[in-house]
Amino acid sequence: MSLVCGEAAGEVKGFHSPFRSQGCGGIIIGEPGGAALMPEKNDEERFRLLEFLYTPVIGDILDKLGYFHQFLPQAIQPLRPDMRLAGRALPVQIADAWGHQEFPFGKLTDALDAILPNEIYIATGGSINCAAWGEIMTAAARVRKGTGAVIDGFHRDTERVLEQDWPVFSRGRYAQDAAFRSKVVDFRCLVEIGGILVTPGDLIVGDQDGVLVIPRKVEDEVLALALEKASGEKVVRKAIEAGMTSTEAFRKYGIL
Repeated sequence: MSLVCGEAAGEVKGFHSPFRSQGCGGIIIGEPGGAALMPEKNDEERFRLLEFLYTPVIGDILDKLGYFHQFLPQAIQPLRPDMRLAGRALPVQIADAWGHQEFPFGKLTDALDAILPNEIYIATGGSINCAAWGEIMTAAARVRKGTGAVIDGFHRDTERVLEQDWPVFSRGRYAQDAAFRSKVVDFRCLVEIGGILVTPGDLIVGDQDGVLVIPRKVEDEVLALALEKASGEKVVRKAIEAGMTSTEAFRKYGIL
C-alpha cells in the first residue's frame, strides 16, 4: 500500500492528521519496505509532513533502524501540552560563571542573533542553577522566525513567554537570573544532551510526549516509515474497535 498525501486539506490515504488540516502537495511516500521511500525534497515539505506525525511513532521507527537513544531527557517538557515544534538545530553551549562578568551572558545575544528561519535554539550545559530562557529571548527568537527553543535547564517569565504563543520546552520554571551565574560560551557547535549528540542542522521534533533528534542521514527514510506506521496504527485501532483482539491484530498487522 502506498501512502499518498492528497491535495484536499488534511486528506491522507489511511491517515488523518491530529494536528492540522493541511494536505501534503500530492507527495507519494512509497511502498512499504522499499529502499527509496521518499524522493528528495526541501525542508518546507519535510515540515509539512511532520504535521501528520508525532514523537512516539517517529521514535518507534528510529528504534527499528537501530537508533535506540534519540529522545532527550524526559524532564524536558513543553510549557503547554499543545506546543509542538519541528526544525533544524542551532545548538548552544552554556557554562557556569560566578559573580560580576565583564561580558554578562557571554555569547548569548550573538547566538540569538544567529537564529535562522526554521531553526530551534537548543541549549545545554552548566550546573542548571538559574534560568536559561525567558521573555526577551523568546521575542528575539520569534522575530527571527525561529521555530522554538529546547532548554536542557530552566526557563523564567513564564506568563510573558506563554503570551507570545511560541513553543518552548524546558526542565521547568525557575526565576533565578543567569547574569551572575552562567554564560553562553559557543553556539552552532556540537553539544551533548543526556548522552545524545546534537549537531548543527539536525532535525528536532517535539510534542507533549518528548523531544527527539533525527539523524540527518536517515531523516527522509524515518519520515516515510513513520507516515506508513501512523497509517497502520489507524487501521489496527479500527480493527480492535470492530472486535478483533489485540493478539489477533498484532499477529495480522505487526503493530502495537
